[in-house]
Amino acid sequence: MNTTNKGKLSALLPLLVFIIIFVALSVISGDFYAVPVIVPFLIAAIVALFMNRKLSINQKLDIFCKGAGEGNIILMCLIFILAGAFAEIAKAMGAVEATVNLGLTYIPSNILVSGIFIIACFISLSIGTSMGTIATLVPIAVGISQKTGIPMALIVGAVVGGSMFGDNLSMISDTTIAATKTQGCEMKDKFRMNFFIVLPAAIISAIIFGVISIGKGSAMDISYSYDLIKVVPYISVLIAALFGVNVLYVLIGGSVFSGIIGMAYGAFDIVGLMQAAAKGISGMSELIIISLIIGGMVELMKYNGGIDFILNLVTRGVKSKTGAELGIAALVSLVDICTANNTIAIVTVGPIAKDIADQYGVEPKRSASILDMFSCVFQGIIPYGAQLLSAASLAGLSSLSIMRYLYYPYLMGICALITIIFSPRLKK
Repeated sequence: MNTTNKGKLSALLPLLVFIIIFVALSVISGDFYAVPVIVPFLIAAIVALFMNRKLSINQKLDIFCKGAGEGNIILMCLIFILAGAFAEIAKAMGAVEATVNLGLTYIPSNILVSGIFIIACFISLSIGTSMGTIATLVPIAVGISQKTGIPMALIVGAVVGGSMFGDNLSMISDTTIAATKTQGCEMKDKFRMNFFIVLPAAIISAIIFGVISIGKGSAMDISYSYDLIKVVPYISVLIAALFGVNVLYVLIGGSVFSGIIGMAYGAFDIVGLMQAAAKGISGMSELIIISLIIGGMVELMKYNGGIDFILNLVTRGVKSKTGAELGIAALVSLVDICTANNTIAIVTVGPIAKDIADQYGVEPKRSASILDMFSCVFQGIIPYGAQLLSAASLAGLSSLSIMRYLYYPYLMGICALITIIFSPRLKK
């Protein structure tokens, strides 16, 4: 960044327009998910196109299209498409149910809550979606609570916490895809850095769940059936990604493998396979369109001086990598609180975070890790977020009653802050 260019606050008007429209309408309706996020973003993009009278509309459209068509944006959209197809094919094949039943079969009855948390971690890591994990496990958690006497808010909190583990780490999670592509790093590198930061939070959470659930319920004797082969696609995708196989090959291979197993077991025929893939792709359509709109809007704001203004504002007084990392964490946290969507927060802040990271020598895998962790921390604890609202609805609880048991998101945030503040001292 050119430090002599202080940028323009007025160039951030599109972002302000988005926040005002989205938050205001959400508050009025009483539901942060009643207003489709794509519409406020489209309005904000239109505002950006009508700014800067020095340029013709054609010139501004060229700038917008340049940002929307940027290589990382297009690649990110392609990965979203493949990830959606794989997730839905595997689900239709029965992989999610098999994975849940496999875990429940081997959980000792005296650590049911810790076991549910660990299962939620594995499932979310495998399927790459916290919402899918919550939708799958919360009904099971409710049944366990009713049959054992374990407090429902406690066991549902374990599910929500575990679901955020994979949302943050999974190779096919849209947050991981967005974070790595906006920062220009490999998924395996971001995973390795991220994993060792959040692992202590996961271990401590499992221990806490085990300790506080002692004596809070009776044993439950239920047998679950599963086909081990249906779990293999998730494991193969995880292993292949960790070994550095290109994510496109990983997702294509996982989809083909899941499709073959599904047809072999009669879960669907070739037409059903295509329908499952199409459904998964369709589920990603809004996110893809939003990514394109944000890419163009951010490019216009950057041209008009908005990004330079944010960089100067965030980095004012920042004289170290630690300060830059804290600035990135604060930005993505604030945007997630405003939008209640961690992927949108990452896509919105990503280009700005990249500029800050480049200026202060923050490694791409490090900035990607910070973006993903802090967006997931706040997404997992805000009571109006999709995760808590969904879990509360399925369990018939208040989202506020679950918040006291969200040990993992709280601890993940603490571990992330400790790493940022103390890692320079540890290296010295």
